[in-house]
Amino acid sequence: MARNLLKNPNGEEQLEFWELTENGGRQWKVEEMAVDSGYNFWNEEVTKYFVTSFELCLKRQVIDLLAEGYSSEQLDAQPAITVEDWYSGRPDCGCSYQVTVCLLDENQEVIQQFRPEPVIFDPDCDDCSWKKVTHTFSEYGPGIRFISFEHGGQDTKFWDGWYGVRVTGSSVTIEA
Repeated sequence: MARNLLKNPNGEEQLEFWELTENGGRQWKVEEMAVDSGYNFWNEEVTKYFVTSFELCLKRQVIDLLAEGYSSEQLDAQPAITVEDWYSGRPDCGCSYQVTVCLLDENQEVIQQFRPEPVIFDPDCDDCSWKKVTHTFSEYGPGIRFISFEHGGQDTKFWDGWYGVRVTGSSVTIEA
């Protein structure tokens, strides 16, 4: 199985290794996985998640692929790169979720990008269980040296506190 190149994907080390690119409202927070929420996470080993506030909260990691042990030759062969993220809303407050993953060259210029439309949760009509977004990059051309992974969101009612989207279980893997 390919190793996850993201460090601290579940908040076990609070916000260590993450660059906070937007940190509005009450800012990012790490919470314990609620076992009584009715929406259990698929992996029992994941015990924490990141949660956003009432203003936009985004966090990012930029992965240096050469520093992670990949050679230029391996990367220029365009191995499949799979990204995955898990997110959920709350049953009492709406929220938005977004993710952007970019394959970058040696100057950190974008080669290819995955940026789906933001997801809006409305607890009155949406299931607030954990959802997965996944994407596999292929045939992106030579030159990739970095990967930027950024995600987050906010609540839609601007409540004071941490009522925004929850994220955990993030991963970036290379099949090389």
